[in-house]
Amino acid sequence: MATFDVQHTEGMRWVKASLADDTIRTERGALNHMQGAVTMDVPLPSLRAAWVSLFSDESLLRPRFTGTGTVFLDSTLGGYHPLRIGRGEQWILDRKCFWVSDGEVEITVRRESWWTAFLAGEGFIWYKTVLRGDGQALLSVDGPVEEIRLDDDRLVVDGPQVVARTAGIRLSLKRPTSNFLSFWLSGQERSYVYEGSGRLLLCTTPYWRKRMQQDRLGAAAE
Repeated sequence: MATFDVQHTEGMRWVKASLADDTIRTERGALNHMQGAVTMDVPLPSLRAAWVSLFSDESLLRPRFTGTGTVFLDSTLGGYHPLRIGRGEQWILDRKCFWVSDGEVEITVRRESWWTAFLAGEGFIWYKTVLRGDGQALLSVDGPVEEIRLDDDRLVVDGPQVVARTAGIRLSLKRPTSNFLSFWLSGQERSYVYEGSGRLLLCTTPYWRKRMQQDRLGAAAE
């Protein structure tokens, strides 16, 4: 099994993956440099993977690195959260959260309902990456992550701040108030509602450097 280390300097963080006759999968375009007897390839896509790639940012076309050596991935002002995937577990990731995983972890996708996709501003087709198997992964996140457990319970969040959830939890978008008048007066947009039993990873506060980057990009787009 590969070893993942998060290194940092000057406020930047990156992942160092050490392979000893191992295999890892990464997000597209994540490689910075590599050393040793490591080969890189991209598995040929299935028809489903090609179809998903046409309609979603969540592509199944993710590079594979195999061999013995060291792989360094690109740096970020955000951070990374280690995710241990147990046998029989399925984790549904939010957009652009996948960064790197063991070769033992199977990567697939799941489609949210068309109504949820429409309310979230994703059109009518919204695919999300799913990780399953027995292994480890690192998620790309904007800040510290808190794990929350639901037991036939409900979590209401003001925005897409849940970076991952287990398959036993359903997502829907609803107004946070009990009537339309309160909805109009509250100034709150539609909330992300998570219901069921399982685990969620919640990231509500970005690292300050990441927040400054987001604010500058937002100002430049205006």
